[in-house]
Amino acid sequence: MSSSIEQLSKSYNKLQAELSELVSSRQKLETQYEENKIVKEEFDKLKKDTKIYKQIGPVLMPQDETEAKMNVDKRLEFIGGEIERVEKKIEVEQVQFSKARDELVKARTALMQPAAKAS
Repeated sequence: MSSSIEQLSKSYNKLQAELSELVSSRQKLETQYEENKIVKEEFDKLKKDTKIYKQIGPVLMPQDETEAKMNVDKRLEFIGGEIERVEKKIEVEQVQFSKARDELVKARTALMQPAAKAS
């Protein structure tokens, strides 16, 4: 019975770590999404003749306005898709995590009942 609880506990801890990692990933993606939204808003404020530069390593290279806007739009679309994918994984992990927690609680309760009755 004790080894069963150890296995359940290990599984629970593993799921907890995976869930934590997914939440952290989600937060990073949200930050990237917000940063790119700000860039898009700034692009929308620019005048037509404003030059746009892209940093490539230590150098600023001129970039076509249409291409720059298209790149930001694609990034927003990609990051949005990744956020949705991670959110779905989080939902699945939360269900598994809840099941593992319930199983662990049941096993610990079952282990403690004979000791409580003996007292």
